[in-house]
Amino acid sequence: MSDVQATVVGAGLAGSECAYQLAERRVRVRLIEQKPKARTPAQSSDGLAELVCSNSFRGAALANAVGLLKEEMRRAGSLIMQVADLCQVPAGGALAVDRERFSREVTRRITEHPCIELVSEQVLQLPAARPLVLATGPLTGDALASDLGRAVGAKHLAYYDSIAPIVAGDSIDWSKVFRASRYDKGGDDAYVNCPLDRAQYEAFVAALLAAEKVAPHAFEEARYFEGCLPIEVMAERGPRTLAFGPMKPVGLTDPRTGRWPYAVVQLRCEDTAQTAYNLVGFQTRMTQSEQRRVFALIPGLENARYERFGTVHRNTFIDAPAVLDDELALRAL
Repeated sequence: MSDVQATVVGAGLAGSECAYQLAERRVRVRLIEQKPKARTPAQSSDGLAELVCSNSFRGAALANAVGLLKEEMRRAGSLIMQVADLCQVPAGGALAVDRERFSREVTRRITEHPCIELVSEQVLQLPAARPLVLATGPLTGDALASDLGRAVGAKHLAYYDSIAPIVAGDSIDWSKVFRASRYDKGGDDAYVNCPLDRAQYEAFVAALLAAEKVAPHAFEEARYFEGCLPIEVMAERGPRTLAFGPMKPVGLTDPRTGRWPYAVVQLRCEDTAQTAYNLVGFQTRMTQSEQRRVFALIPGLENARYERFGTVHRNTFIDAPAVLDDELALRAL
């Protein structure tokens, strides 16, 4: 075993992977994770590698960049990819996982590794230990983010992300929906599709725009991640924006009509038993009561029971080209 001890702060996807890869090379690792002592508002469990926004690792096909990257990770011995493949659930052309099972398995492999010491501790400032990997990611706590901001400059940190709601499978009206993957990729049962005609779509968009939203605090500047915008922000950009975005109907033939609907809301299963479904791309900052009212306009979700409502949370990111050197180390430290 190496005499070097590396410190990794944060046991999410990146921190767990980093600790595991170092440990597999016989480097002693001190992995510091704030759970179960503390959680961010977006977290709901004490497990490592908790997926908070989506259970999808995006496209699986080797013909696209994200699919190719995942295959490269597999060949490099990635812990995250090993567990993701083990915990896979149907998702058409994407790789999606049972998020609770995924977290449990990553936690087991990390805690059982002889070269990893898992420490439950809330890190409030950059540790002095070296070598140090800061892997706290988007959910970095306020105090540590503030200390990091002093090192790299606050303007290089933070914008906002949002989370889609999850509904119970037994609360869906299955007579109004159909199962299909876009262009039949990945099997017929990967997604549940809620079809809307033009009148239903226009009524939904109108209700969405008029709905009460959770207002940001006075000190917050709501800069959203373009790749995960709240649906109401997308709808504000034009009446048909959603029909070309998360509600696009292309490649989805309704077996009852033999045609593509005007718009579609897709539901993706959250767990192996298919007891819960995520509203794909429906991250939102509407109040909970408004989510119930507006989403009830979607065929099949009139009486949906919510296991998690959509919400907005702060994400912390650094401007890597500006603050990292060629070896991906912080220039400020």
